[in-house]
Amino acid sequence: MLRGVAGTDKLVLGASGFLGSHVTRQLIERGETVRVMLRPSSSTRGIDDLPVQRFYGDIFDDAALKEAMDGCDVVFYCVVDTRANLRDPAPLYRTNVEGLRHVLDAAVNADLHRFVFTSTIGTIGLGTGVVDEDTPFNWGAKAGGYIGSRVAAEKLVLDYSRDKGLPAVALCVSNTYGARDWQPTPHGSLVAAAAAGKLPFYMAGMSTEVVGIEDAARALVLAAERGRVGQRYIISERYLPYRELYETAARAAGRPAPRWGIPKPVMKGIGVVGGIAAAVTRRDLPLNPTTVRLMDIMAPMDHAKATRELGWQPRDVHESIAEAVEFFDRRRRDRG
Repeated sequence: MLRGVAGTDKLVLGASGFLGSHVTRQLIERGETVRVMLRPSSSTRGIDDLPVQRFYGDIFDDAALKEAMDGCDVVFYCVVDTRANLRDPAPLYRTNVEGLRHVLDAAVNADLHRFVFTSTIGTIGLGTGVVDEDTPFNWGAKAGGYIGSRVAAEKLVLDYSRDKGLPAVALCVSNTYGARDWQPTPHGSLVAAAAAGKLPFYMAGMSTEVVGIEDAARALVLAAERGRVGQRYIISERYLPYRELYETAARAAGRPAPRWGIPKPVMKGIGVVGGIAAAVTRRDLPLNPTTVRLMDIMAPMDHAKATRELGWQPRDVHESIAEAVEFFDRRRRDRG
């Protein structure tokens, strides 16, 4: 079990989300005493069967944060606003940076053993070959508000580690797939559509970094034990073509694979049209130049540091995709 200095309880912030709920579940399975802090409005379906101590408040509530952290040795931070399609990035910075600052201020005074921060592979730099944690961020104007807020958040965490002694570790997690995706996540919903035979197309010539949700959660738990303070770790199993991703989902469900590939130039055109439509209608639409760019901007990544230092051994992500399909199919049958 994880053991700290001031206490032994584990606190999961963002436990109602996909990753946070899996972190909570794995901690419980290890016999840990787990606390979660939730907003009163949060759906807790992913953790309702787990014996956790619940605290209520949000990341701007300093008193609630102090109460929840008191007596804990590890905090797992899984809170993030992922709405990359927002025309106004202010809400992203409010949650992902300013809200995080409140949590870090509480954590500095909590005498923790580790603060495990969920970052994103979007903070890793671009390159012509395989990149790793030492590849400096170099996206420039290509980043957009969402990635910009995540880069600022990761920098804030590492600054607190360097300047204020916070024992923080940052995990750069890729797109996660697997069971218990209750909401579902945007990328999970496309797997569900492929499994239902309702996704006729795929993004041709485009790939993305992917990882199983259970493997991602396990990496966070390992980081609390073995992660080096002030370091970041890539948590991604492989660089997978979208075509293979959706073919895997369809095959697992016994459905025909998506037939039509949309070429990159066409996808970019769709993004431009979506951006114009969003501006005209003053609505945040799913596709715009930024969201389309994020589908294929990242390079293949090397997770050897996580394997070497954390002892992280992820499964083949195809297994996790199949588990996601089984979950979505069972849920669809249950709903009739």
